[in-house]
Amino acid sequence: MEQDQTTSLFGLGIDNISKSHLSEAAKWARFLAICGFIFLGLMVIYGIVISFVFANMAGTMNQFDSPSSTNNLANIMGIGMIIFYIICAVIAFFPYYFLLRFANKMRAALVSNDQDALNGSFQNLKILYRYMGILMIISLVLIIFGILSMVATTAMMSGT
Repeated sequence: MEQDQTTSLFGLGIDNISKSHLSEAAKWARFLAICGFIFLGLMVIYGIVISFVFANMAGTMNQFDSPSSTNNLANIMGIGMIIFYIICAVIAFFPYYFLLRFANKMRAALVSNDQDALNGSFQNLKILYRYMGILMIISLVLIIFGILSMVATTAMMSGT
């Protein structure tokens, strides 16, 4: 589906300069996505290793306490840390996934002048920004809730 570059809806088109910018953006997006996937893998591995280290430290620090309760608590905390790191990695996976899809489809669209691939590329970019916006809204709500909780706790402890 090829369109004339000078005639398009709203008078917009992709000229050679725009094509160059989009090509470079796709290269950087691909690089960032691949690095992000590598760091996510390292984060999961780090979470698993640090949970075992933490469990061993908890076990050796409390060797004089009852061994079964200490080992159970250390095991539960270790599993909790692994689950926490995996959840964080899953949440962080999707932005990198959509960034990589944007880059791949943009590169394919620019090479073959494929309008559908270009639309798909921009759709992945839109999904990426929507996802990041929703995460930001959730983060802001949690921060506000945390601040209000600290203020309420401080007020209750001071007796006001």
